[in-house]
Amino acid sequence: MTDSELISHIRRVPDYPVKGIMFFDVTTLFKHPECFEEVVKRICNLYADKGITKVVGIESRGFIAAAAVAARLGAGFVPIRKPGKLPADTVREVYSKEYGTDMIEIHTDAITPEDVVLIHDDILATGGTASASVSLVKKFNPKAVFVNFIIDITDVPRTKPIPEDIPVSSLLQLSEK
Repeated sequence: MTDSELISHIRRVPDYPVKGIMFFDVTTLFKHPECFEEVVKRICNLYADKGITKVVGIESRGFIAAAAVAARLGAGFVPIRKPGKLPADTVREVYSKEYGTDMIEIHTDAITPEDVVLIHDDILATGGTASASVSLVKKFNPKAVFVNFIIDITDVPRTKPIPEDIPVSSLLQLSEK
């Protein structure tokens, strides 16, 4: 399956969640089994030789592919969630987004220093959520951290870039225009 075929299944929603934002909806990609399979396969191929022990999915669309990738790589799945959604003790990170401020949490026992972690989310835009997720995961001092996205929106300024020492990959590069 080509990049163009995958892209053709991504819905663009103008002015969501606020005016001026072009939202890329990956749920229309996931509803096609062949597209979902291709996304998971591509991510797994990128990280098959990295020794991944935990795949961290960022709420909420990041959960979808992250869980499938974790299962296929034989790794554990760890959710990063909005405040108040996790039932046990958590560590928190506050960050800026394209259209406001937000907060994320992870369980205090989610990751160990022995882990090799892949953080996954559907979209990289300003980098706020991804950067905060990296900061959160690094608090556990894992052996290594990698970050992956399905879509990198290339023409959005990175107001909070991911640290340069963290390897980042994306399957598709798209423009808001």
